[in-house]
Amino acid sequence: MGYFGNHLATLVTGVFAAVLTGLWSYFIDFAPILNFVFIMAVPITWFLTFTCWISQKSADYMHNHAPSHSEKKSLSNTQIIESTVGNQVSFSEIKKIQDELSVELNNVKESVKLKDSEIERLNQEISNLQTLVQIESLKTELTNLKMLASGRKTKRK
Repeated sequence: MGYFGNHLATLVTGVFAAVLTGLWSYFIDFAPILNFVFIMAVPITWFLTFTCWISQKSADYMHNHAPSHSEKKSLSNTQIIESTVGNQVSFSEIKKIQDELSVELNNVKESVKLKDSEIERLNQEISNLQTLVQIESLKTELTNLKMLASGRKTKRK
């Protein structure tokens, strides 16, 4: 972490901004172009100091409040699998949903001429379902395919 708590960039930029601010008063009447350089440089360096400070505060907050690796749940082949939304789904319920989704996919396959690779990818996703989030995502994709199928049928008539 260091003596300055990872704020070394903020400290260096702040010291540079303070030095520029201090030098500005000595060189204000030296040359008009130098005055313009200070008018541009001083606010920019103070803005950079503020930006460094805010970004380091944000990084510190995220590292202190982010979940650690030990808190993350691992999915295993147990009878109950916890999803990211906190609902529990039993293994038999997942099998039942997989079967329902496979039947829906076969119905959609008959009504829409999908590429074989797309059908294979969806079948692979159905066989790998483990959480409610994945199930809902796949149901949404199948609903979109059904909408495409119904749209194509109405255009053909």
